[in-house]
Amino acid sequence: MQTTGFTFASPQEWPHIPLAEAMRPHSIDELVGQEHLLGPSKPLQLAFQNQQIHSMIFWGPPGIGKTTLARLMSKTFDCHFIALSAVFAGVKEIRQAVQDAQNLRDQTQKKTILFVDEIHRFNKSQQDALLPFVESGLITLIGATTENPSFEINSALLSRAQTYVLKSLESKHLEELVKKIPEKIHVAFRFSKEALESLIDYADGDARRFLNTIDYLLKNTKDIDEIDHAQVAAYLSYAGRRFDKNGEQFYDQISALHKSVRGSHPDAALYWFCRMLDGGTDPLYLGRRIIRMAWEDVGLADPRAMQICLDSIQTYERLGSPEGELALGQAIIYLALAAKSNAGYNAFNAARAFVKKDQTQEVPLHLRNAPTKLMQELGYGKTYRYAHNEPNAYAAGETYLPDGMAEPEWYQPTDRGLEIQVREKMKMLKELDRNAKKTK
Repeated sequence: MQTTGFTFASPQEWPHIPLAEAMRPHSIDELVGQEHLLGPSKPLQLAFQNQQIHSMIFWGPPGIGKTTLARLMSKTFDCHFIALSAVFAGVKEIRQAVQDAQNLRDQTQKKTILFVDEIHRFNKSQQDALLPFVESGLITLIGATTENPSFEINSALLSRAQTYVLKSLESKHLEELVKKIPEKIHVAFRFSKEALESLIDYADGDARRFLNTIDYLLKNTKDIDEIDHAQVAAYLSYAGRRFDKNGEQFYDQISALHKSVRGSHPDAALYWFCRMLDGGTDPLYLGRRIIRMAWEDVGLADPRAMQICLDSIQTYERLGSPEGELALGQAIIYLALAAKSNAGYNAFNAARAFVKKDQTQEVPLHLRNAPTKLMQELGYGKTYRYAHNEPNAYAAGETYLPDGMAEPEWYQPTDRGLEIQVREKMKMLKELDRNAKKTK
């Protein structure tokens, strides 16, 4: 079979440590990716060059080098390195780390970098415990997080650290990484072009995942001189892309789906819908979201959209996955192509905001219910006009708002879809009201 890929030098003894650990860079020059931070004249490159260490937060997806970068900083700046995991550590461990940093400074004048992995998992009191020591300079804090720091990290702590956004590795970075493997482990192997492309797609920008997969293949494939696509596919079988159902990426993709529907782009809407399914999102959750889209962005411009969304969810409940997902997908296409109106959405929000700040208004007498004789004697419902007994089934000139309240006109139908007819109907009713007032 004719293949193209990477071929490496003669094999030697295979290491007994994980490949991801064996490949960990020992200098900043060995890092791949993050050119926007480590390229010439970029922020972290300047920090390394000028030996200016400062507290910082590394924000980005897993497997892209946040921990490695922190370790390289401690080595470059000749700092003591203390690592904590926010998953397991608490205030006790923070105090011990601070005490170790104090003892080391007293003995050697050496600075300490405190690296906190998954720092977003620290609660407020744990984050507050770090503040005085970061502020005094006793420790230089480097936090790593996969979550948006502005949501998960206290503003006081965030103001004392520079946030750097790290990006997923691109295909070229992973190809560069695989070429470096022989330099570290001295093992010859070859991937076909198709096999390597499958590995890169599966890794989805995560170097750790990429290397762990290669590690397994090299240790469990008999003939590593030629690892083809079939061998890789047999190992990968089916695995969803990296996706945190509770993290920012989840809400970013929901946002992209919603905005694609609102923007009337069915292909983009389908893309984000399928991305989320591929990542393991519950289809019924997506069904609930598309119902919201129907009410918020289509509204009365096309009332059929709501029924189609409800029918698609019922179809999914009957058929299950994956067949039922087709119905949800078609509902998304319909929403994207339907006439759009947020007039009802805006009217509801305006009315709700008005009521929230307005004082309690009495119900006008003519609108009140009168189930007892006393209520009837008090005038409850006395002058109410039954609309069905009026011409056009409309009591022209009647008011249904509290006494003295001006017509707010919250609902302003658009000139799209069915709301064109709604707009004409409202125009006709207002004309009847004007004529009725003239005859009084």
